Amino acid sequence: MALLICVAASIVSVLLLRQARDSDSRERAKWLQVTGIVSGFGIWATHFVAMLGYNPGLPIVYAAAPTIASLLVAIGATYFGFRIALGSPRWSQRWISAIVIGIGIAAMHYLGMQAARFAGTFMWSTSYVLASVPLAILPIAPALKLALSQQCGASATKAALLVIVSILLLHFTGMAGVQLVQAPVGAIRTMLLSPTSLALTIAGMAFATLSLAAVIALVSAKARTTLRKTEREFNIFVKGIRDCALFMLDSDGRVVTWNAGAERLKGYTAMEAIGIMHCRFYSAEERRAGLPSKSLEEARRHGEYHEEGWRYRKDGSRFWAHVTIEAVYDEAGVCHGFAKFMRDMSRFKSDQDQLVALTQSLDAALSNMQHGLCMFGPDEKLIMSNSRVSEIFEVPPDKCPPGTTFEDVFRCGLEQRAGGPVPAALLHEVMQRHRDCLLSPSGGALIVPFTESCILSIAHQPMEGGGWITTFDDITERYRAERHIEHMALHDGLTGLPNRLNFIDRLEDEITRAQGTETKVAVIGIDLDRFKEINDTYGHATGDKILAMTAEKAKAMLADGECFARFGGDEFAAFKPFGDQAELSEFVNRLEACLTTTIELDELAVHTSASIGVAVYPTDGETREHVQNNADLAMYRAKITIGRVACYYEEGMDEAARKRRVLANDLRDAIARNEFTLVFQAQKSVTTEEVIGYEALLRWQHLRDGWIPPTEFIPIAEESGEIVRIGEWVLRNACREAAGWPEPWRVAVNISSIQLMAVDLVEIVTEALLESSLPASRLELEITETAIISDKLRALHVLRQIKALGVTCPPSAPMAQI
Repeated sequence: MALLICVAASIVSVLLLRQARDSDSRERAKWLQVTGIVSGFGIWATHFVAMLGYNPGLPIVYAAAPTIASLLVAIGATYFGFRIALGSPRWSQRWISAIVIGIGIAAMHYLGMQAARFAGTFMWSTSYVLASVPLAILPIAPALKLALSQQCGASATKAALLVIVSILLLHFTGMAGVQLVQAPVGAIRTMLLSPTSLALTIAGMAFATLSLAAVIALVSAKARTTLRKTEREFNIFVKGIRDCALFMLDSDGRVVTWNAGAERLKGYTAMEAIGIMHCRFYSAEERRAGLPSKSLEEARRHGEYHEEGWRYRKDGSRFWAHVTIEAVYDEAGVCHGFAKFMRDMSRFKSDQDQLVALTQSLDAALSNMQHGLCMFGPDEKLIMSNSRVSEIFEVPPDKCPPGTTFEDVFRCGLEQRAGGPVPAALLHEVMQRHRDCLLSPSGGALIVPFTESCILSIAHQPMEGGGWITTFDDITERYRAERHIEHMALHDGLTGLPNRLNFIDRLEDEITRAQGTETKVAVIGIDLDRFKEINDTYGHATGDKILAMTAEKAKAMLADGECFARFGGDEFAAFKPFGDQAELSEFVNRLEACLTTTIELDELAVHTSASIGVAVYPTDGETREHVQNNADLAMYRAKITIGRVACYYEEGMDEAARKRRVLANDLRDAIARNEFTLVFQAQKSVTTEEVIGYEALLRWQHLRDGWIPPTEFIPIAEESGEIVRIGEWVLRNACREAAGWPEPWRVAVNISSIQLMAVDLVEIVTEALLESSLPASRLELEITETAIISDKLRALHVLRQIKALGVTCPPSAPMAQI
């Protein structure tokens, strides 16, 4: 039983001692008192329980006074010994503590022995008694080191074992030096305790005290561990905050903690900041005014204090700070320090200053603005507006006072201008577009037709920090002008019909809608026949009137979904979505009837007709470009087919056009591949049948297609412009060949109208004559009459230059007319 009490007392004493070590100064004294009582009582109980097990063969009783005195000695010695040990971690302090505790245990032991009353006396061995005291002291010093310097459970166990060893060494060494001598016992007048009552009292008190102390120590240790964990986590959290300075001040205003946000904001490291007075963070003027002490006093009196102002960093730069100081109180309501929170509000301050400056500027400009202006806050309510808003909406200023929402401002203005309730659909649409503008960082504008005589532009410009500025501008005239310009950009100026760009866009949309459906789209190319003759005969003014009247007839016959457009000159186009062939045929017939008619203009009757080509999407092409190109091919077929107005696209048309393109491409390389040859046809005198010259005729033997007739490739050469290069080749080679003839025969070379218009024709003729050494009188250029008519002045100038060289023309040429 004594051993169990000793073990329990030692373990509980170590736990309580650690609890006292980990407590603050106010709590430590309480824990030391508990530790002294528990440990002293445990040592005392160990001794007396062990004494109950001592059987000298004589009845023993115990005097109450020495027994109680030994308990008080044990409690006092352990209390003061532990207090000395907690005072300093030095070894000297621990040895002093061990001496106090060891002597106290020895005093308790021998005083307790004196409490024993029996028929005899104790005889003590001085050597054993003196040896027992150091043996009690020696284990205490390392036990204190293990208990106070470490935290783990193993060290607590070791410390408890050393305390047990100390108690046991003292007890058994002291008991080894005792000898009992029997003697008569006289009357004992003091209060005595029987062994049984003493045993029950000690056992009950020991287990109750030790159990309670153990529970208290364990619960307190667990609470302390949880508190440390919470404090550690909170400390990590606070120190990790970087956008806000958080630091603690003691009751005098000295910095005791410093987080990462404070280091970033103030420029001081934790090592530099801890220990300095918080007044260092104020300006000299604020320190002279006593603001640092005033702020702490206000926080102490009211619990917290708020302020804003300039604060300074370590490098001297300043920032606008929002500061909160909160007083920290204990359970008794005593202020032990302050928590200070600081945020950099420089940007907010700048925005505030800008807003003030903007407001002042607005106040100066509002009265002279031509636009209506409203400023709305972050709560979407009106802050201010100018008088122009009332003029635009025709409402008195008191109808839209500050605090009115944008929706109410808009509704009020619209009701006033429209003279009635606002249509719900229009209001919803405007508010939705208004929201879209505000979501954009750059704002936006929307056009709202209030009435036919009032069209407003409403522009929104978001402001930093929330809210926006709205401007109202009456753009009625500008809107009408823009609509007119837009109409002009998409329509023909003479006829008012859609132009090429408009037609292509609408056709693209129609083809897109037809994709994936059974609907087809007919694209129609239209070219008025012989319209150039009308212009040449009656003048362009008359031609323009005829075009305008034709367009009016076409617009009058159009149905929904049909389009008729003018591309320029006498070129038109149309398209129609349809479901069956009958619909398309009916539309084409209407076009024929509209375009093939007699137009009476003043006293002039002009008959007009047109060539119409039809291609169908997706049958004749899968893209808009392909279908439109095939419609033009069909139109060209209709133009060259006598008596045919409308022609539908056929696959062979594309093949013929492709063949012409291939030939045009091959013409470019025909000279390089030596595919051209000249043949000469004799020219004889009608009267004498004598050969007087030869006419040079061009022949083309294609490497792939063989001989190609001039009637086929010459028109292609003229269309592509290759006739100029080919004609030059013919002229040079004909002159070279004629220069080698045995007789001075003339050589005749045909000149195309396109060649005649070339700027370097005279130079080419001159070079050909010089290179071949052919006399100019032997060269004869045959020029058709149509070429001369196309540009009379230019043709006359070129022919005069050629004639000056000595070159002649055949007798049949209309030189006299030139």
